Amino acid sequence: MVKQVIWTKLAHENRKAIIDYWTDRNKSNTYSKRLNKLFESTIELISKYPKIGRKAEIEDIRIKVVKDYLVTYREKETSIEILTIWDQRQDPDNFKHILQR
Repeated sequence: MVKQVIWTKLAHENRKAIIDYWTDRNKSNTYSKRLNKLFESTIELISKYPKIGRKAEIEDIRIKVVKDYLVTYREKETSIEILTIWDQRQDPDNFKHILQR
């Protein structure tokens, strides 16, 4: 059963910042578009198979890797809540702090 996907404000902001960064860095949106499609296809996969991500240290949160990014989400009864998209090359302590909110 496909579950409805709900994006948090933080997850929207994360995705936009990542896409904007790569567009600015490459002076082209080709890579950004490809990366965004990877995010979309991964989230579609998560909505069909919510257990596909590995369990995080925090209860009820799962993580799916997309290139250098961690898509964190929580499965609810009828939906999937996308919590963040985190660049895993950043400080892991900041990541744990954000997840504990």
